[in-house]
Amino acid sequence: MSEPSTQTLPTIAVTGATGRLGGRVARRLAARGAPQKLLVRSPERAPRLPGAVAVRGEYADREAVREALTGIHTVFMVSASESGDRLARHQAFVDAAAEAGVRHLVYVSFYGAAPDATFTLARDHFHTEQHIRAAGLAYTFLRDNFYAEFVPDLVGEDGVIRGPAGQGRAAFVAHDDIADAAAAVLSGPQDHVGATYDLTGPESLTLDEAAAILSEELGRAVTYRPETVEEAYGSRATYGAPPWQVDAWVSTYTAIASGELDGVGDAVPRLTGHPATPLARVVRDAGR
Repeated sequence: MSEPSTQTLPTIAVTGATGRLGGRVARRLAARGAPQKLLVRSPERAPRLPGAVAVRGEYADREAVREALTGIHTVFMVSASESGDRLARHQAFVDAAAEAGVRHLVYVSFYGAAPDATFTLARDHFHTEQHIRAAGLAYTFLRDNFYAEFVPDLVGEDGVIRGPAGQGRAAFVAHDDIADAAAAVLSGPQDHVGATYDLTGPESLTLDEAAAILSEELGRAVTYRPETVEEAYGSRATYGAPPWQVDAWVSTYTAIASGELDGVGDAVPRLTGHPATPLARVVRDAGR
């Protein structure tokens, strides 16, 4: 991995660069010629990019994060992996970033983040946003709708999507669109201070409509079968997951049913200069 010269020390840090979203953002910044620091749990797994240096730093390790972010002005902060203590890890990271002198956090939040959001994990995102504000950092919040790449994972082995989503809608958004938007913000963060962007796909779909798209693109029958909330909890109880995880799984669907994931925004085309990617194209490209 190439070391940045003293003339091009990075002022941008990207977290989660070994993952699907952080990796995309890191590659886009490298393509723009931006020196960057990749803050990851396993530096040996970080992408090898020109002008990038990988350093170790887990969110809950305040000392390591503080050391890694010293000299960094702007941080792209993906949300930590889902866990019962994710909010605490987010708060520790934000505090360490503030102590390191970071000026601006670009945080990947969630569409409709609120303390009483139906989707339980969206509540963590709301409280993380509040903690960033309280830390006195400049911020930009990228509030993503559900990932379009996630939709095929809803399909059971029998070709059926089951969940209590009713006929609610969600505006599924592509990883590539989020990464394009994030790279645009990180390339000129001063123009986005205090902004909250709702990142959505170009259409808001029911799960019946999503199933029809999957059928067409996957070449096999996919259908949606609504469940009651009680049925959803019962069918997922067999996995032996902790209660917070089961709540998250079920509330994925009840959030759609509530209408909280409905609505198509214009932030993706405004930030990226191109239209948002339809679910059909995301699924088609994934199969190539």
